[in-house]
Amino acid sequence: MKKSILFIMMGAALMFTSCKSSQSAYKQAYEKAKAQETATQVNAPVEQTTVAEATTTTAATDNTPVRQETVSVVRMDGSLKAYSVVCGSFSVQANAEGLCQYLVTEGYKAGIVKNFDKNMYRVLVGTFDTKAEAVKAKDAFKAAYPSRSDFQEAWILLNR
Repeated sequence: MKKSILFIMMGAALMFTSCKSSQSAYKQAYEKAKAQETATQVNAPVEQTTVAEATTTTAATDNTPVRQETVSVVRMDGSLKAYSVVCGSFSVQANAEGLCQYLVTEGYKAGIVKNFDKNMYRVLVGTFDTKAEAVKAKDAFKAAYPSRSDFQEAWILLNR
C-alpha cells in the first residue's frame, strides 16, 4: 500500500514537472519573430514621394459651432478670454494635467479650466478675444496633428 502511494506521488510529481514550458522557448520564439520583422523592414524598398503644397481654405467663422459653458480657471498663464480652443476633456484632473504638459512642451500656451456643472476638466490650446481668431487657431491645431484623432475633435468654447 505504501509503495503504491509512493509510485502515485512520484508519477504526479513527474507529470507536473514535465508539462511545464520553459521561458527560454518563449524568448526564442519572440526573438525569431523580431528578427523576421526587422528583416522585412530592412528589405522593404524605400519610395520617395514629393509633397505637394496643401491649399487651405478658410471656413466661414459664422458656420463653426461653439459650445457655451461656464468654466473656471484651474491652470493657465494669463487670463481666460471669451473664446477658447478645447482639445481634450477629462473627468480626472491628472489626465488633463498630462495633456496640458504635453502641449506646453509642443510650444502651445495650454491651460486647464473646469466645468463644475459637468465636473469635467477642459484642456485649452489657446484662448482668444474673437471667434475668428479661435477658428483660425483650431484649424491650425488640427492641421498640425493630422494623425491624432483625438485632436481632430477639437472644438471652440465660449465662456459665459
